[in-house]
Amino acid sequence: MARAMIVSAGAAANEYLSARLAELGYLRPVIVPSGTEARRRMLAESFELILVNAPLPDEFGHELCADAAGQTDAGVMLLAKAAAVEQLLAPLNGEGVLVVPKPFSAALFLQAVHMAAASNHRLQRLRAENDRLQQKMAELRLTGRAKCLLVQHRGMTEAEAHRYLEKTAMDTRRSRAQVAQDVLDSLDPDAVDGV
Repeated sequence: MARAMIVSAGAAANEYLSARLAELGYLRPVIVPSGTEARRRMLAESFELILVNAPLPDEFGHELCADAAGQTDAGVMLLAKAAAVEQLLAPLNGEGVLVVPKPFSAALFLQAVHMAAASNHRLQRLRAENDRLQQKMAELRLTGRAKCLLVQHRGMTEAEAHRYLEKTAMDTRRSRAQVAQDVLDSLDPDAVDGV
């Protein structure tokens, strides 16, 4: 289930926003009244959407939006009066925050929420790809170090060391990284797991 957080101090606005988000599949959004509380919740929980209804009692809200966009994968929206939107639009767009002027139509709100959700999904895919690439790079570093040790301590050529790691991985039905770690453990007493 998609999770949303509404940061707003107005009871009527909270009710309206909560009802609109429920229609879009964000059942029981977390509602907090201040930027301080929102920051605490962002550290403890993850959200697909963070909606800030400015102004807040402890800050205007644009700083919170910039923090949320920088520290989370959530789609971030700022709802602010039209006069404030003109000043905030350029800097917040650069941060990846959608700025929606108040008052707004239901259609505009719906479109903005969908855009924020789309940005959240895109960030999650990018983060997953980044994690996969980081893991692959760590595996390559590990196997590279194992090959060097095999060349140095067992007199193999690089091609022989590579073949040894590949064949051992296949024969034992383990990953190359696991075999490389075994080589490091047996030939390099100073080796640290997975580094």
